[in-house]
Order: sequence, then structure tokens, then C-alpha cells
Amino acid sequence: MRTQFPRRLFLTVLVLGAASLLHGQPAAAAPKAKTKAAPFVIPPDVNGLKSIIAAPEKTKALKVAIFSGKGAPNDGIAHVTARIESIPQATVTRVKAADWATIDLKAFDLVVFSGGSGSAQAESIGEAGRNNVREYVRNGGGYVGICAGAYLACSNFKWGLGILNAGTVSSKWQRGRGFMDIELTEEGRQLLGDVRGTFKVRYHNGPIIKPAGRADVPAYTPVAFFRSEIADFGSPVGVMVNSPAQALGTFGRGRVFISSPHPENTPGLEHFIPRAVLWAGGVDAP
Repeated sequence: MRTQFPRRLFLTVLVLGAASLLHGQPAAAAPKAKTKAAPFVIPPDVNGLKSIIAAPEKTKALKVAIFSGKGAPNDGIAHVTARIESIPQATVTRVKAADWATIDLKAFDLVVFSGGSGSAQAESIGEAGRNNVREYVRNGGGYVGICAGAYLACSNFKWGLGILNAGTVSSKWQRGRGFMDIELTEEGRQLLGDVRGTFKVRYHNGPIIKPAGRADVPAYTPVAFFRSEIADFGSPVGVMVNSPAQALGTFGRGRVFISSPHPENTPGLEHFIPRAVLWAGGVDAP
């Protein structure tokens, strides 16, 4: 006994089949639902629920200009600002991207460029803005660059400031994110306190630097080294361990401090950025 194929169903199949042949491809499948990436969680006990870096002994009523614009997310600016404002009488002024070309930076003790995208920050302030920052540091101003701001300070990008005698080891900047082990150098202990052994710091695609070999800018001095590595997204393996995590240098009469990772919102490292800012603003290390 044959089972009769329903006429309406037969016509529906015939129409759909003809449509797929007309377009030269099978009928489209239902789109898959997009899944959101899990939020990055910062555990409060990442450094054992204790302050690794002690509060600075010497302070100064600093006036700080911080970049605000494309390439610098607001939450990153807020984290850095909160750390700087923990210094007694320190003030932080957000300077919009369009103003960096014309603002008189001599009104500030130092400038800060926080995390995000170094190339986007460079594009935002333009060539005139970059020249203004460069001349400000050359004439005695301070500079602190964190992650994107560290890229911006380097000498191997046509859009960079070139105020640090450093370049990146690879063009593959996307290495991933996580908590890396770092260890202070002797110079780092003079600047940040007598901390021995490794501790954790948040990392998110910061630069892995090497000497740029410039004759017109003094060599940088590492103050901390990476002691662990992340190498996702096809980035080179074996270049991160024992490379500088933080470094300082001079450009003309100015001071430059860069941090590849993010101590500003790593539990236990609350005083890291204040100490670096104070040094860049003219306060000598103990």
C-alpha cells in the first residue's frame, strides 16, 4: 500500500528547491546565536590580599594631564586617575584629543597616556599633538605610558613619539591577556620599594620591547622583567620571559616611564603607578 504524499507539502518543497537552484546555493540555514565572551575577572587575592608595593615616602602636589579620546577607554582612564589622585594634592586634568596640538603643557608636571590603542591615540592627537608632547618632554616634562601609552613612546613606529630608545620585538602585538609574573630589578627596587621575588600583574597585549639602537637617545633602564609568558593568536613564543615589563628613560631633560602591563587595577599594586608618576614628575627615588 502506497502512502500518498500531501499535495500542499509537495508544492512547498518544489518552490524551495527551485529557489535554491535559482541562487546557485542551498537554502540558508538559521543563523547561529552569537555567544558573548566571558568577562575578564580580576581576583582580589591575585597577590595574596596584601600590598606588594608600599606607599611612596616622598610626595609632591603634582599637576597631571591625561589623554582622553579615541584609543583610551574611559574605564582605563578612571583607574589610572584614581591611582594618581591617591597622591596628596595631586590633580588630574583630562585633555581631549583635539587639544593636544595647542595646549601649553608647561602648566603640568607630567602627561599620561593610559591603555587602549597606541596607534589610535597617536592618530587622535595628530602630528602637531605628537610634536607638542615630544617637545614638552624634551624640555623637562614627564611622561608615563601604560600599555598603549608605552607603545606610543616607542621609536619603531612612524606614528610613535620616539621618546624612548625602544622598539617592539614583533609586529604581532596581540598576545592575549592574563596575570603575568614579574620581578623588580635593582633599579626597580630603588624606585618602587625593596620587593624581592615575583608577583602578579594584569597584562593585556602590552608591548614586548627591546633596545632600538638609537644614538641620539639614551638607553632605557628596565625596572621589572616578565618571568612568565602568554603567546596567543600566533604571536611568537619565547620572547616575553626575561623581557622588560616596565622601564624608564630620559629624553632631553624629561623623564619617561612605561609599563607594558596594567598595575593600576591589579590588587596589591595600588602604589605602583603613584610611585612611577612621582618619579616622572621630578621626585627622585629613595
